[in-house]
Amino acid sequence: MKIKQYQVDAFTTRAFEGNPAAVCPMENWLDDDLLQAIAEENNLSETAFFVPSAKGFSLRWFTPVKEVDLCGHATLATAHVIFESLGFTESVITFETRSGDLFVKKQGNLLQMDFPAYKLTACEISETLVQGLGVRPLEVLADDDYLAVFDSEATVRAISPNQALLSQLDLRGVIVTAPGTDVDFVSRFFAPKIGIPEDPVTGAAHCKLAPYWAGKLGKNTLSARQVSKRGGNVTCEVKTNRVVLSGSAVTFMEAEIAF
Repeated sequence: MKIKQYQVDAFTTRAFEGNPAAVCPMENWLDDDLLQAIAEENNLSETAFFVPSAKGFSLRWFTPVKEVDLCGHATLATAHVIFESLGFTESVITFETRSGDLFVKKQGNLLQMDFPAYKLTACEISETLVQGLGVRPLEVLADDDYLAVFDSEATVRAISPNQALLSQLDLRGVIVTAPGTDVDFVSRFFAPKIGIPEDPVTGAAHCKLAPYWAGKLGKNTLSARQVSKRGGNVTCEVKTNRVVLSGSAVTFMEAEIAF
């Protein structure tokens, strides 16, 4: 059996930057164990699989170790493949997902993703979190991830996490963030518990970051940069209980999986 696979760099206009995702178009769902095995073999932060559905496409995301409820960069990568490689002619793609219906609109050279907005709750600062990051945050909020807020972009860039300690935390991952020097805010994301020591650019994290910084800065349209080694830019617009994330993507590779 053979499956077409694309590798796409998301949230960038150039290859070798942004966040790489594998994208696999299929006519029907394969067994979940096989989907997970493909994601493990790819060893990228996310592999996206999609099939046609009544509304548009049904979309699922797998890390090397588990399926996840929401992934922004792999959604952007999938929309890029559908628009640029599969000849989709409508202006908006509807994805049916575990996080509800998601919408991606082509707007010039950008793809705009309409995602749910999440507001986190302030929590006590765990000493394991402090030791894992090597520096104490100004404040910490949480839902299924921790959001640790720092004073400066330089502090966020300098963090060298202890991945073993972070994997001991009770939540999925840790987002670190601070005001940016030439953007509204910067961030990084660590999730060793689900096989992602550091994600290059995390769309789902910006569904939490954007509402937080919109409240702090008093503005609903924000510029953001994830300051991982690869780096990537995200434009965020907060709309009540939704966040519109905009970015570009480039196809790095087209291949075929044979098994």
